[in-house]
Amino acid sequence: MDRPTSRTRLLPGLPELPEDNPTIGLAVLDAAGMAPSRVFFAATMIGLGVLGLVYGDFALVWQRIPIENLPGRQYFAYGSAAIELLAGIGLLLKPSATLAARVLCVFLLLWLVLLKLPAVVIAPQIEATWLGFGEIAVMLAGAWMLLAAAAGRWEREHLTFAVGVSGVRWARLLFAVSLPMIGLSHFVYGAETAAYVPGWLPFPLAWAYLTGAGSIAASLGLLFALWPRLAATLEAAMLGVITLLVWGPGLLSPFDRTRWTGFFISAAIACGAWIVADSYRGLRWFAVGSYYRR
Repeated sequence: MDRPTSRTRLLPGLPELPEDNPTIGLAVLDAAGMAPSRVFFAATMIGLGVLGLVYGDFALVWQRIPIENLPGRQYFAYGSAAIELLAGIGLLLKPSATLAARVLCVFLLLWLVLLKLPAVVIAPQIEATWLGFGEIAVMLAGAWMLLAAAAGRWEREHLTFAVGVSGVRWARLLFAVSLPMIGLSHFVYGAETAAYVPGWLPFPLAWAYLTGAGSIAASLGLLFALWPRLAATLEAAMLGVITLLVWGPGLLSPFDRTRWTGFFISAAIACGAWIVADSYRGLRWFAVGSYYRR
């Protein structure tokens, strides 16, 4: 098995690492077609869109509008819901997959910049603002990965940094730097996080700390190319299990909008991580540096 000779820096200041070869990820995503991660990600967007259209509102605290008494608020809410619904459906249809990925990337980027970034800028000392930013950033990383693999001619000509091999690299990096924002919240808000742990699990605070540490460890594994496939896959699996344990039981009770919204948001975050994890499928589980294949 040949070892790579070229080296690169993933971020300024980090040590040189074996070059992270996103060509593998691009090839995997191209070959995956209608992968389960993409199908479930689309389903979460459809679910959010349906809720938005039914209630004529945004996704509660996850999509909080920072402008009080926003003129035409309901029209914006309906428009947001329609985008989520149509983009989700579009991802499931091959002829419209590229357009849907384009729209979804722009939509999630605006969600991140307009709704989450201001809170981080105004109150950077409050970890909850970073948590909200990180959660939507993981969703954006998943959508970006889909666009990188399904980019059309216009993107390849005008957005070369954001699609293809370069797009895979940047989407992976966005995912990696978002995870500590989520993981740290489990320590800063340990008691609040422990309250979400199902009652049948012992030592809820320990679970809160363990899952937070898991997200931070996954970030380090991805940034330093240490078992990146395993790190991304375990993070996606952990987020999926959290979604089922925290929000799943509430779906069996009489319909509650908050529970269903929380479920779809949490599932979308897990699916975004799942899509990123799929981009590492051409690597060995315990690879160090992404040139090492199965």
